[in-house]
Amino acid sequence: MTDTMQALVVLEPNVLEIQEKPVPEPGPGEVLARVRSVAICGTDAHLIRGDYPGFWPPAFPFTPGHEWAGDLVALGPGTEALGWKVGDRVAGTSHNACGVCQKCVEGRYNLCENYGKPGLHAQYGHNVQGCDATYVVHGVKSVFRLPDSISYDEGAVIDPASIALHVARRGNIQAGDTVVVTGAGAIGLLAGDSARICGAARVVVVGRGYRLAKAAELGFETVDTTAGDPVAAVRALTGGLGADVVLECAGVPETLTWGMAMLRRGGRCAMVGIPTEDVALRIQPLVLDELELVGSRASAGEMRRVLPFVADGRVRVSELITHRFPLVEFEKALATFNDRDSGAMKIIVNP
Repeated sequence: MTDTMQALVVLEPNVLEIQEKPVPEPGPGEVLARVRSVAICGTDAHLIRGDYPGFWPPAFPFTPGHEWAGDLVALGPGTEALGWKVGDRVAGTSHNACGVCQKCVEGRYNLCENYGKPGLHAQYGHNVQGCDATYVVHGVKSVFRLPDSISYDEGAVIDPASIALHVARRGNIQAGDTVVVTGAGAIGLLAGDSARICGAARVVVVGRGYRLAKAAELGFETVDTTAGDPVAAVRALTGGLGADVVLECAGVPETLTWGMAMLRRGGRCAMVGIPTEDVALRIQPLVLDELELVGSRASAGEMRRVLPFVADGRVRVSELITHRFPLVEFEKALATFNDRDSGAMKIIVNP
């Protein structure tokens, strides 16, 4: 192992550079990993554009990236006693929570009440340096052993798969339910697989273009938003009743309003997409039809839960990987990600 590494550095919004930087050293409770694969996430694109000024990241220059897999090359104090070994293959997630606040004790570490406080909480690639680099240091609470049957490229998609499983579980899907997924991107299609795991009898994906074609290829029922009223289409597919559960994965105002209108009486919408604009919702049906709307942030325990389903192919991460680039071509990778005509689903960067 060398003393220096390559790292992507965002100098200021939309100004990127590959730099040589010192390899970091793991502290107590931390491990150093050789990063093999990183997946580009929509949050990365927003962060690089400077869409969250002063928050994600707190300041530039900054190294993004939080969906990754690799192998351990050094152990910080206290980690060997927890069973970690040099050479362990791992997948990482972004939250390294405090572990002692009320929400962490409840197992909801994605809602850590010490979020962003130095020394207590870190969200890699968001408020602390990320993993678009040859090496990365992570706390052991945010790495998970990767089975040999899962490749590094697939391992880099475990984090979004866990987010998809979390929103499905937040949807409280019951055996036999009809589930509608709004948004046919990677999270949406992974949420469709997760809905089936949770017991859905039918999964209908609402979207458009090549992403909706991918949903059909994966065996989901589909509704094309460009072919007419998607709410009416869902009603027609469900005998006029609507969906038991909607998983909102697009993050735009109209898909949330559609999703709420697609619910049958007593239905539940779980949303992981985050609109940047305010959304106007009709409250009367929320009350009179006893509808539920719940948020879903990141994941809380689903990294461990989703791994067996990726390993046995029920969560189909490999079928969503469309492009691969070396780290030195990150700008080309990002342009491909941002190009809605590129056919991109998940793009892997290999440092």
